[in-house]
Amino acid sequence: MISQSEILNLLLKHGLVTQEQVDKTMEEARRTGLPIEKILKELGFATDEEIANVRAAALGVPYMDLTDYIIDQEVVKLVPENLAKKYKVIPLFKIGNNLTLAMADPQDIQAMDKIREVAKIDTIEPVLATEKGIQDAIDTYYGVSGTVDEIIKYIDKEKAAGETAIIKLVNAVVTEAVRDRASDIHIEPEEDKVRVRYRIDGALHEISTLPKTLQSAVISRIKVLSNLDIAESRRPQDGRIRMKTETKDLDIRVSTFPTTHGENVVMRLLDRTSVMLGLKELGFAEKEFNEFEKLIHRPNGIILVTGPTGSGKTTTLYAALSTINTVEKNIITLEDPVEYEIPMIRQTPVNPKAGVTFATGLRSILRQDPDVIMVGEIRDKETADIAIQAALTGHLVFSTLHTNDAPTALTRLIDMGIEPFLISSSVIGILAQRLVRTICDKCKEKYSPPPAVLKELGIQEKYDFYRGKGCSQCRETGFIGRIGIFELLIVNEEIRNMVDLKKSADEIKRKAIQMGIMRTLRDDGLEKAKQGITTLEEVIRVTTKIE
Repeated sequence: MISQSEILNLLLKHGLVTQEQVDKTMEEARRTGLPIEKILKELGFATDEEIANVRAAALGVPYMDLTDYIIDQEVVKLVPENLAKKYKVIPLFKIGNNLTLAMADPQDIQAMDKIREVAKIDTIEPVLATEKGIQDAIDTYYGVSGTVDEIIKYIDKEKAAGETAIIKLVNAVVTEAVRDRASDIHIEPEEDKVRVRYRIDGALHEISTLPKTLQSAVISRIKVLSNLDIAESRRPQDGRIRMKTETKDLDIRVSTFPTTHGENVVMRLLDRTSVMLGLKELGFAEKEFNEFEKLIHRPNGIILVTGPTGSGKTTTLYAALSTINTVEKNIITLEDPVEYEIPMIRQTPVNPKAGVTFATGLRSILRQDPDVIMVGEIRDKETADIAIQAALTGHLVFSTLHTNDAPTALTRLIDMGIEPFLISSSVIGILAQRLVRTICDKCKEKYSPPPAVLKELGIQEKYDFYRGKGCSQCRETGFIGRIGIFELLIVNEEIRNMVDLKKSADEIKRKAIQMGIMRTLRDDGLEKAKQGITTLEEVIRVTTKIE
């Protein structure tokens, strides 16, 4: 156990109290017999959090501030309420058979042994939290719980829309979204209710409706969690929440937007552990995989990934960077924002307020002796110019453009005002992509697509096609998960000549297909439908605008 005098010395060492305050605290302790920690707080010399931080450091365990921490209700169930109160503990998250437990006293071996036995887990990882933080968490997470709808019914029945009930409701909205594999949560005020929708596999699904009376409290709670100004409702705000579950380390981006019926809230759930996919898991066909892998190992040049928002460009870029990431390479990124952290890679968010734009940041990166650079997006001529100069001076540059297909990326750069000969001598490859939903394995069945669908895709041969019938596992949608479809254009001598001559994107596309160096997005999607991975209707849905 850490002695009271040790705590004082640590606070003094870290500059959190002065010698005069230490002397006064000791004098008060001798006079009253009260614990030093209590005196420090009563005299206003140190906060609960400051004391907990130095205690955690002395014990060699992490300190956890539970104020804004969201805990999955399934994890809470592992420790009965009576034990949580008795030992002043709260479970935070479970990974495999390892439970991370917030404790007021991380040296309480008896508490850890008892909880390990009751929760039927192998090991406990203790972290230190304040007694008040743990008590507040116990008050929040025990008692009424359940699904979003069950909590709403409880609030309605008991007329108990207190702070604790609202905290539980918001927590349930988030944890259910995680369990449903949602990428976004939409809280949408209407005239007489508040709609809650989750985006799952790219499509929005209505999950619940909240009574209008809960609107203000729910939105205020989300704002508190994401450190936003709860008093400001007339302008958009952006914030973030961190959350851990058994298998996920979530970074939740929160955006509020004023509407006629109140503030609309969208929460983007970024799983910091899911992005580390290898290139093979993205959905590449063998030919495109081999070509793209060769491309990303080139020493210099620009590689562009194109597609609309939400088409998986960032995931592909991170997978590519992870593939070539070695101690011999200096890889630096400039992103808006940094979505996932990759070991050994220097990652920087753009910050226009601080003067860090894609263009200014890229200039600075070039003075950092990089081998590989990833620029989140080429939005203007200035950024494109610097990226091209970087590629021409021996750097490998990755970036994105918002174009419908691969050939159009070349003509888009010309439209930005870049000289064609600079584009043809720097751009080495373009990957266009989309995400198609994959058929649910639990309810997969053969079917005969409508003649109109076969006609649109130009299918005359007979194939076995599949779809999902719809079941509880896929929420009756017939789909679980998504996979990429790709269109890879390697810029060879003939394509370079066409760029120099300012040929149109359609002409470049026809030539690339004719030479057999590019397969279209629709063709790749059609192949995945023939393999029973997705449906023909899905392929048409994501490729219609580009055909």
